[in-house]
Amino acid sequence: MIHRLKALAPAALAGISLLTLSAAYADDVKLPPTMVVTAYDTGTAGFNIAVGVGKMMKDKYGTDVRVLPAGNDVARLAPLRAKRAAMSAMGSGTYFAQEGVFEFGTKEWGPQPLQLVLSSVDCNAGSLGVAKDTGVTEVKQLKGKRVGFVVGSPALNQNALAILAFGDLKQSDVKVVEFSSYGAMWKGMINNDVDAAFATTITGPAKELETSPRGIIWPPLPPGDKAGWDRVKKVGSFFFPHVATCGAGISKDKPIELGNYPYPIFTSYGSLPADEVYSITKAMITGYDAYKDSAPGAAGLGADRQTKNWVVPVHPGAAKALKEAGQWTDAQEAHNKELLKRQQVLATAWTDYGKSNPSSDDKAFLEGWMKARAAALAKANMPNGFEQ
Repeated sequence: MIHRLKALAPAALAGISLLTLSAAYADDVKLPPTMVVTAYDTGTAGFNIAVGVGKMMKDKYGTDVRVLPAGNDVARLAPLRAKRAAMSAMGSGTYFAQEGVFEFGTKEWGPQPLQLVLSSVDCNAGSLGVAKDTGVTEVKQLKGKRVGFVVGSPALNQNALAILAFGDLKQSDVKVVEFSSYGAMWKGMINNDVDAAFATTITGPAKELETSPRGIIWPPLPPGDKAGWDRVKKVGSFFFPHVATCGAGISKDKPIELGNYPYPIFTSYGSLPADEVYSITKAMITGYDAYKDSAPGAAGLGADRQTKNWVVPVHPGAAKALKEAGQWTDAQEAHNKELLKRQQVLATAWTDYGKSNPSSDDKAFLEGWMKARAAALAKANMPNGFEQ
């Protein structure tokens, strides 16, 4: 029976210091007796996988892992930034936070020095799930339909726009319906408040929609449609073609050509000590067999299944553990160093922008920052990723 992990309210985490707690010892892995991990809402793939990893850490190392569900990327990262959580099971919001764009282009945030621990790519995919009763079978047929957005979650919203781009559709071509959280958005799918929403195919809410009167369909993104994929990449550079063989309405016998990126992405701040991240990563690598079947998608966390040379750097502590596992190369190390340099360029640009007396108006502040960001990256001969 899966160990029940209690979700802590943020206020209850205030007294936890990951750096001062005495460590539990097993092999050469040293973990704190209590560790907090943030994730998507209860029942989602990211939450379920985090629970599976937490059970392994409890059984093998005696560490109580508390999984804190949060409805958007800002809420998931706030406990990490406040040093009340060690890592988060994130999605593509990891990249947006690093770049300081969308909801992270505010005075309160800016570019965040996030670094990867381990991430998952498995039999699932990430795309727009569509209510079957709409009659939609192709992405382009979503024109005029209701598409769910989550307030404060640039990852989900930008991902939805990237999938719409495959069908040559923009935000103005659909009716955006905003929700307070990922869970609320998918409840809206079941309640017929919205027609399409972004998710990983193995998420619990997608399964609920599949068994509801509305049903579910995933419009395909065939890799042979080069023009469609070129449009996807312009909006979501982190996506790649992927054949999904598991999920709501999907099986090995009924695969669907969709898109994907690593999810969940276990992410920490670069400021978390390398020895601590090394221990967390090594525990996840050596304890893999204990959790790989705990939840759909967990098997993708295998050391030999890591996405190489992605758009966010791997934490040096995690890189050390991967190297010991024979899953780290000199080419990856060189790529990683360039990504770390990118974070330094962005941090300097943010500091300089703050000194330039930027507008107090939120929209004007973001516009000014995006221009300053673009100029700094161009000067460093680095790609923008978000052309204005």
